[in-house]
Amino acid sequence: MRVTHVITRLIVGGAQENTVASVLGLRQKPGLEVDLLSGPSSALEGSLESLVESRVSGVESVAPQLTIVPELVRPIHPLKDFIALRRLTEIFQQTKPAIVHTHSGKAGVLGRFAAQRAGVPLIVHTIHGPSFGRFQGPVPNFIFRSAERRAGAITTHFVSVADAMTEQYLAAGIGRAEQYTTIRSGFTLEPFLAAKNDPQLRARWGIAPDEIVIGKIARLFKLKGHDDLLLVAPHLLRRNPKIKFLLVGDGDLGAGFKEAARQLGIEKHFVFTGLVPPTEVPALIGIMDLLAHLSLREGLARALPQALAAGRPVVAYDCDGAKEVCLENETGFLVRPGDLSGLTEQLLLLASDAALRGRLGQRGRERVRNQFAVEKMVDSLHRLYLELAARRGLRA
Repeated sequence: MRVTHVITRLIVGGAQENTVASVLGLRQKPGLEVDLLSGPSSALEGSLESLVESRVSGVESVAPQLTIVPELVRPIHPLKDFIALRRLTEIFQQTKPAIVHTHSGKAGVLGRFAAQRAGVPLIVHTIHGPSFGRFQGPVPNFIFRSAERRAGAITTHFVSVADAMTEQYLAAGIGRAEQYTTIRSGFTLEPFLAAKNDPQLRARWGIAPDEIVIGKIARLFKLKGHDDLLLVAPHLLRRNPKIKFLLVGDGDLGAGFKEAARQLGIEKHFVFTGLVPPTEVPALIGIMDLLAHLSLREGLARALPQALAAGRPVVAYDCDGAKEVCLENETGFLVRPGDLSGLTEQLLLLASDAALRGRLGQRGRERVRNQFAVEKMVDSLHRLYLELAARRGLRA
């Protein structure tokens, strides 16, 4: 049974890591042939394309492991969108997958419409994060909600990375409850479970042994909350000058954030790692004392369970699925989005209390072990495929 995954781009990011891990894991399941279609990645945001076999875009008699569709781009572009829809349709008609499984906004809409046009029996879509909500204005919300409703009408089944995504999409009139299954975004646990506070790695990044490191893992991009961290940083440092901020990631706003820290006179307290490969993230979490996650748009960020797997407590904005792993005074603390006073107090509380950090981190590690193993994610997807195929009378 052929399964084709489609994603807008394979940059270094949570949805992309989820998709690649799913594809690689599902290829090991008997009876499945799994391939991946993607639009091009940008150099600034990195690429995961090397993890799967890359081929020149086009229609072939046997699907390659990875096909790049140049016209499948993230911004709305009527001409490119039309060409991408046609190319995806041609590929599906040629390779005849039993299941098309889409990811992300643009690929999620175009991929599902192309699958329907090509007569694909089963269409699955993973909701990694909301495409509509309070984070944007009424006109974009109307456009994206309408597109999701139309694509939802031809979707066989939805996979949500968090219960919050199911609730939001059902509230928007997209699909029925029985069409949704929550499957956590799994990852390889062992490197995070083994993460340690390595003095040499700290020294490499200019962090002293006695400094308290507040980490943040996210692209330097709008809606990720770096600006709020910069706003509270001076207040935190006045009350605890031993704090340092370790920002893992890169993006369009990197230069602006660095300049803002310089103008505030606190640049020596900020460490910008730039873009790092996912394999280096566990070690960087190891030298953090806690993680701040301040995104205003995120299904359930992998950084949260990854930090907890390493035994590091989290402070997170109560947004989307964060509350499903950041449990109040159990694995960390939730803060109302934009509540800078509350954010300051919770970060200071954890920065000043090593015993509390240890208790919350240990509890978080115990919970994550049972929910976020990559093997569990792959097994759940495989089981879902077999159930959907059986209902449709398809041979797995």
